[in-house]
Amino acid sequence: MYRYDSYDQTLVDERVAQFRDQMDRYLAGKLGEEEFRPVRLQNGLYIQRHAPMLRIAIPYGMLSSDQLRALATITRRYDRGYGHFTTRQNLQLNWPAQEDVPDILADLAKVQMHAIQTSGNCIRNTTSDQFAGIAKDEVVDPRPWCELIRQWSTLHPEFAYLPRKFKIAVTGATEDRAAIHVHDIGLRLFLDDAGELRFRVLAGGGMGRTPMIGEVVRADLPWQHLLTYLEAIVRVYNQFGRRDNKFKARIKILVKALGIEEFARRVEEEWAHLKDGPQTLNEGAVDEAKTHFPEPPRRPVAESAIVAYEQLRQENRAFARFVTNNVMDHKVSGYKAVTLSLKRREAAPGDITADQMDAVADLAQTFGFGEIRVTHEQNLVLSDVPVDEIEVLWQQLDALGMANPTVGTLNDIICCPGGDFCSLANAVSIPIAQAIQERFEDLDFLYDLGPIDLNISGCMNACGHHHVGNIGILGVDKKGEEYYQISLGGNADDDVSLGKILGPSFYREDVPGVIDKVLQVYVEKRLDEERFLDTYRRVGHQAFKERVYAE
Repeated sequence: MYRYDSYDQTLVDERVAQFRDQMDRYLAGKLGEEEFRPVRLQNGLYIQRHAPMLRIAIPYGMLSSDQLRALATITRRYDRGYGHFTTRQNLQLNWPAQEDVPDILADLAKVQMHAIQTSGNCIRNTTSDQFAGIAKDEVVDPRPWCELIRQWSTLHPEFAYLPRKFKIAVTGATEDRAAIHVHDIGLRLFLDDAGELRFRVLAGGGMGRTPMIGEVVRADLPWQHLLTYLEAIVRVYNQFGRRDNKFKARIKILVKALGIEEFARRVEEEWAHLKDGPQTLNEGAVDEAKTHFPEPPRRPVAESAIVAYEQLRQENRAFARFVTNNVMDHKVSGYKAVTLSLKRREAAPGDITADQMDAVADLAQTFGFGEIRVTHEQNLVLSDVPVDEIEVLWQQLDALGMANPTVGTLNDIICCPGGDFCSLANAVSIPIAQAIQERFEDLDFLYDLGPIDLNISGCMNACGHHHVGNIGILGVDKKGEEYYQISLGGNADDDVSLGKILGPSFYREDVPGVIDKVLQVYVEKRLDEERFLDTYRRVGHQAFKERVYAE
């Protein structure tokens, strides 16, 4: 993973000192609330329903064991002994004291971490595929390119005050695991017919109050021009994006208003001033970025060990369930990527205790070269585990409560913190997730249903990605009471789609029963091996609506 050079460390250290001074002046009454607000936001500090919240950046979802241990120490010292992984592959602290935040940032800087640009109207953390660099279907490793984007976008002097927040996602695999179609900019790496590296550039995607699917603004951008073209897109947005209404300020509204052809024309016009300029990438810059992501020193795994691993899958039902759902094929024979589930019913989806952080850091050193990945589904991944060590890893994860064999199932719920924490939420979301997990806890039933994405958001900001859930749940407020709106048919993969609202919203206690009725229709009408999403698209929305709203 990327390691700071002296420039990075100096920048982060100076930012900590700057914010410490700003916090001191605010606490002394020398900075007003309105003056301090944009300052704290661009250092990741929110004021939530019950306490401040600090969002810590995890660039493209990669952590080292040392960094995870530092996060564990920070949560014990300054918070309540746990953290929350988000859909943007970051970590949130929900209970820090505001006056402690400069000390937290200083401790983060010691392990090459920060909270810069995790909030505010700026370019946020670039996200990517959690299996980058090891996936069998990968064409190009996106991590070096994510790092180049991180360096370009960090404290960019032109883009510190955009009309609204700005999010970029990158994938280099044939399967989109980064949800590039629902980001402000989505990037797909590919090789053209001549074997030349190119980018397919999408713009104008996003969720929130007005969900939209991104459109192709340039189909085949040469890699040398990545940063200058991104600069042109963000410049056009910065100039023409709306600032009079925050609900219409995202780039998706601008793309929709102009039309993709006119938007692309303006980008090309702006790019003409930047193309082949000083930000044009060369092989030296790219090679330098690639040096931070070398292949780890994997030992050879004997064929007999692979055979024994497959034999154990046949003989041990519990182990087989874990492997089927939580273990992914690797580009190197004899190795697998293992997903650690953070979806226990006893905790909020994405939550992890300080003790679990320490334990995972140790496991990563023992089984995965000291590297941990954060997924946008709010789980963790050890990316390089030899198959002859997976059984021992599984046993240790089980003891930690992190071997729940439900990854990719209905109970692998994406969920925002909701009304229990967030000041913007209309309704709680965590209790809804827990009620659904309790209602559908039978593993045989979950496995029979097959892959289903169920996503929950507590408000229209859609931090829980409900718009692209196969089943989406949105908390709404009706005269001070919490209700829940159900949508069906969303999908964040390459065959991307936005969910369609089923009908009038439901009381909180009715939600698990509504999901049950939706699943009944699926089970009754599916064809052999047909996924929920495929059945929904084939039989149509009305069949589900009639069952749910039947007298």
